[in-house]
Amino acid sequence: MAAPFAPRTDGSHGGCYRDRMPSRDVREELAAFVAERDWAQFHTPENLAKSIAIEAGELLECFQWDAEGDLELVQAELADVLTYCLLLAERLGVDPDGIVLDKLAVTRTKYPIDKARGRSARYDAL
Repeated sequence: MAAPFAPRTDGSHGGCYRDRMPSRDVREELAAFVAERDWAQFHTPENLAKSIAIEAGELLECFQWDAEGDLELVQAELADVLTYCLLLAERLGVDPDGIVLDKLAVTRTKYPIDKARGRSARYDAL
């Protein structure tokens, strides 16, 4: 039986986000949540970056002794990581969709399909 987090081989993403990267609704909900609690004062870029690293560690911990992880815990920790990433993007005044797409364009040039398909080597070793 395949692990529940096995990568898809059909090129799909299960319809989970393909047409909706971090939606405006999600970002607006986060902004409202923070404003209602007057937490923006604590959301310095440094604090948000630290929080991303901390939450990423907690996400990794889900797989510490179990390669398959617990889907419910993984989702909760992944939500924390994404939340802090979106908050940092907002604080820095950058568009999360735009920066992801810009980075993807750069990565496409570093990993051309004809050289990188099915390989995990770094771009300089292709």
